[in-house]
Amino acid sequence: MTFDELNLNTPLRNALADLNFTQPTTIQRKSFAVIMSGRDIVGIAQTGTGKTLSYLLPALRQWEFSKETVPRILIMVPTRELVVQVVETARALSKYMSVKTVGVYGGANMSPQMAALYEGADIVVGTPGRVYDLAANGSLKMKAIKRLVIDEVDEMLSLGFRTQLTNIMRLLPQKRQNLMFSATLTDDVEALINDFFNGPEKIEAAPAGSPLENITQTAYEVPNFNTKMNLLELLLRTDADMKKVLVFAGSKKMADDIFEIVGGKFPGVIGVIHSGKTQPNRFDTVAKFQNNTYRVLIATDIIARGLDISEVSHVINFDVPDVPESYIHRIGRTGRADQKGLSITFIRERDATYIAAIEQLMKQPIDVLPNPDGLEISAELTADEMPKIEYIEPKVKVKKPIEGGPAFHEKSAKNSKENFHLSRGKKLALKYGKPKKRKPKK
Repeated sequence: MTFDELNLNTPLRNALADLNFTQPTTIQRKSFAVIMSGRDIVGIAQTGTGKTLSYLLPALRQWEFSKETVPRILIMVPTRELVVQVVETARALSKYMSVKTVGVYGGANMSPQMAALYEGADIVVGTPGRVYDLAANGSLKMKAIKRLVIDEVDEMLSLGFRTQLTNIMRLLPQKRQNLMFSATLTDDVEALINDFFNGPEKIEAAPAGSPLENITQTAYEVPNFNTKMNLLELLLRTDADMKKVLVFAGSKKMADDIFEIVGGKFPGVIGVIHSGKTQPNRFDTVAKFQNNTYRVLIATDIIARGLDISEVSHVINFDVPDVPESYIHRIGRTGRADQKGLSITFIRERDATYIAAIEQLMKQPIDVLPNPDGLEISAELTADEMPKIEYIEPKVKVKKPIEGGPAFHEKSAKNSKENFHLSRGKKLALKYGKPKKRKPKK
């Protein structure tokens, strides 16, 4: 099936031709007619299956010109990078149409975004936190929103955007079409659907547990961090096919540590990106990786959903994620647009439980390869890998105090009398009623 078989108008067909898009993906094909009908939908599809075009194509196909300057479509995504990419895609698809798209996100000055909205916007793409802030201060008008799109909703909820999402949906007009896309249908996602959706149709295409067919998955067993670094350096030096490599690390600190070690050995061709970097730095790093200035990009999981970079040859999991779905999102960065990809995972002995959960989710094993020749196995451990010595506090037997009171005791009742000394005169006064005086001597 090609895009020509869908009910698209000439401006959209011309835009798709400019982008060299010819065949719709499964989620695009299944969702097009349902969205055109006006029904709410819940699309279950993993990252990299073309969800962005799934909601943009029918939305733009039904677009009608209006002199109104307030937005009619609101699209919410979890990361700033994804905001930029959705805005670029929307502008590319509406190249031959009179549609204005504005992106808003946190971590940047709000004033330019407020000014852009004031000048008018047809489609607004944003992160939940910034969308709510702009709606709260009156810069983003919600009264004309006809279609709400929530992409990567499971990631939004895991990032803590539940409150912002529910507050935004309460501000929107009751009469609207809701489109939700998620890689997994968790209890939290179900609760959101039950509260705000109107009998949505579920469309499933390559859910998160489905391994991508274009990706060859392999792994190496390595004992520690320093051996992983040796293996990463060895692969980058010896494998000529590693032309565009995305390395995933489990934390910002680990990403920085990897970059500090390997970046000096491959100067100028390795970048690092995570939530601790400034927004201009993040955009610049992604751009350099996209245009092949950087051969290697080191990233954290929080960035995995916001990267839509073409022609990634390899994904390397420097560590094994503890959430099985995160593994699918990571490797989904390669093997896109019908291209072949390769994922490599570095496994330690203690990762066995996580690997078993991933294989159970995918319903297929990951091939473990013998370590390549020339790999130096390091015996040096990092501080985090050192065995933890637990100090057991010795049990000291404390003597039970002897029951009793203080050394001083109150007198008994019979001994509690007070002794008073009375003079002879006072004694006589008590005896005779008046003091008796001695007669003077003659």
